[in-house]
Amino acid sequence: VGEVLECEKHPDADRLRITKVNLGEGEPVQIVCGAPNVAAGQKVLVATIGTKLYPNEGEPFTIKKGKIRGQDSLGMICAEDELGLGKSHDGIMVLDSNTVVGTPAADLLNIQEDYTLEIGLTPNRTDAISHYGVARDLKAALQNMNGVKSDKAELIKPTAQDFQPSNEKGTIALSVENNEACPRYSCLEIEGVKIEPSPKWLQERLATIGLRPINNVVDITNYVQHEIGQPLHAFDANLIAGKKVIVRLAHEGEKITTLDEVERTLSANDLVICDSEKPMCIAGVFGGVNSGVTEKTTHVFLESAYFNPVFVRKTARGHGLNTDASFRFERGCDANATVWALQRAAQLMVEIAGGKVSSSIQDIYLNPIENKQVNFRWEKAFTLIGKKLEKDVVKNILRDLEIEVIAENEESLQLSIPLYRTDVTREADVVEEILRIYGYDNIEFPQGMKISLQSAQKPDVEALQNKVSDLLTSNGFAEMMSMSLTKSRYLELASEVGDGKETAVELLNPLSGDLSIMRQTLLYSGLEAIANNQNHRNADLRLYEFGKVYHKFGEKYNEEKRLAIFLTGRRFSESWNNDNHAVSFTDLKGTLEKVLRSLGIAGIKFQASESAQFDDALECAIGKTTLAKLGIVSGSLLKSFDVKQAVWYAEVLWENVIKTMPKEYVRYKEVDKFPAVRRDLSLLLDKKTRYAEIEQLAFECERKLLREVNLFDVYEGKNLDAGKKSYAVSFTFQDSSKTMTDQQTEQVMAKIQKALEERLGASLRA
Repeated sequence: VGEVLECEKHPDADRLRITKVNLGEGEPVQIVCGAPNVAAGQKVLVATIGTKLYPNEGEPFTIKKGKIRGQDSLGMICAEDELGLGKSHDGIMVLDSNTVVGTPAADLLNIQEDYTLEIGLTPNRTDAISHYGVARDLKAALQNMNGVKSDKAELIKPTAQDFQPSNEKGTIALSVENNEACPRYSCLEIEGVKIEPSPKWLQERLATIGLRPINNVVDITNYVQHEIGQPLHAFDANLIAGKKVIVRLAHEGEKITTLDEVERTLSANDLVICDSEKPMCIAGVFGGVNSGVTEKTTHVFLESAYFNPVFVRKTARGHGLNTDASFRFERGCDANATVWALQRAAQLMVEIAGGKVSSSIQDIYLNPIENKQVNFRWEKAFTLIGKKLEKDVVKNILRDLEIEVIAENEESLQLSIPLYRTDVTREADVVEEILRIYGYDNIEFPQGMKISLQSAQKPDVEALQNKVSDLLTSNGFAEMMSMSLTKSRYLELASEVGDGKETAVELLNPLSGDLSIMRQTLLYSGLEAIANNQNHRNADLRLYEFGKVYHKFGEKYNEEKRLAIFLTGRRFSESWNNDNHAVSFTDLKGTLEKVLRSLGIAGIKFQASESAQFDDALECAIGKTTLAKLGIVSGSLLKSFDVKQAVWYAEVLWENVIKTMPKEYVRYKEVDKFPAVRRDLSLLLDKKTRYAEIEQLAFECERKLLREVNLFDVYEGKNLDAGKKSYAVSFTFQDSSKTMTDQQTEQVMAKIQKALEERLGASLRA
């Protein structure tokens, strides 16, 4: 609290005032203020230097020493909204003249200090999406620290013992037309309520967890939802047409305007709560604009239901909605908690909003959901745990987790799992629960470790992958990692290369509309990375990725590991002593051959391949087994990803590579005692002729003496006939038993040259 001692007009701004403010200690401070109602003699609230403010709108900010239009300002005189105390911004808050200067605002306004614990909850832990659920879990942990039973914690259940039931029938009739979508619906009526702001304690508790108080009835439904995890909805009973509530599936194309004042078109799979004329809200997701209570409400119809998670999830995703209620319903609430939550909320409403419960509880639950039963075998459990625990310790943990033992013998327990534990469905899940409470760190490492060694004949796939990664990295490649989830629009691109919607693995519950299918190739994520790097002026790239691709063939799903290799840009970074040649097919082919050679794979052949992914492509195979496809990515595909330069790409079928590997691929061979002989040919060929055809034909002509064929120059252009190109090819021969003679070499070369002329139309270039 400060006192304005002086207030003068700012010399350089008509709307600003320069004030001198007494803060109760030290010298008065100068503050520049823009409020129209500031005046000398006022008692005001002042945010001093270093204060962090949390206004109603905008981001929090810290008060700093500054100058405003050339005048020092050492604080801020505050309005209601700047302190989060109200909505007014018409002027500063002016306090009672008797207020003591220097009083902390928290003391003056009786603001209670509080703190928030934020937990990182995994999606399967629906039982802990409430304060009571967390307390229940904490109690189990505190009761069983290190396997020692104690009574240091007590779980206090939110009570409804003061709930006063009514035996009256009520004025609203209830009809549930679809019991699959709505297995349980509980409701009651409260008459004589008075809608007004909630008491301070309730508003503060909601504000502490980030909820904006609305009115006493709505605040109570939110309070109970976060307290015990059961969503509730309060209707104005006087606005329910025909005095009837109907739970049904929507009619296709039916309209509803939701609380955000957006008109939404419903589908036949959307569950709605209706009166006799219209939908009032989308069940478990969002209320209608005219469904809730208002200042005129005196008669409340209170709903507490269990909706099928699948229906809620599809509806929420279909309409792009994510509310506190849908968050809980689509993960699975406790069907046994609807009546308890109803009683708890009704009791609070009578206490806070007045009135009385004017109807009995209507509870439609035609097919009660049974607790899951799990057979828990001691020997199996202890094997999974890695330690033999005392059976009483295990039973105590289960009891404190409210998992009931319904039958028992020497070998096993028959357990009944409460409905709120939607994540516990198997024996292994129960073991996880025991370990979670007992403590993973309390399982000692054994003196000896028992492991199963892989057969020497079976390759260590992980080690081989690391070997290839090391090879590529040492050759200037960077490893990339992309998500297995990819964009649905890629289905159109995939259909052009033989994949498509019919082979796509689509997610039943996608995280977003943009990530709804599993990738069918590693190419698209690589092009995304190249485009992103290119946009950041990083155009010279060598990338590789190990990842899985996914396909569906009929009713069967296929998951396959592949290796992607990308080359684009220049061969070397820009330098005075390096050429600026772009990477080419030979760089890609050489990289692939290095990878295969490092795994001991020899005898590979390259042959022409057709694929819409490539403008020009080869297939690498050994025998009838395809190991990879490689080539230059098609221009139309590059355009789709806004990639502005050529990209060379190889996709290696990693599982085929592993199967093809020799069992012993490191073999010693003596150094050849006799020299090799090299001969070169400059061949004139049709442009359509591929180097791979020359290589294949040469080895067909001579298998014993021919060691290597290499393309060392390609020429197209001036002095060549149209449609022609020139290949300069070297042939290396070697006889392991003696030195080759010139006559022997010329005979072999003549044989190869003749085959090239007859089968490929080649001629020697002068």
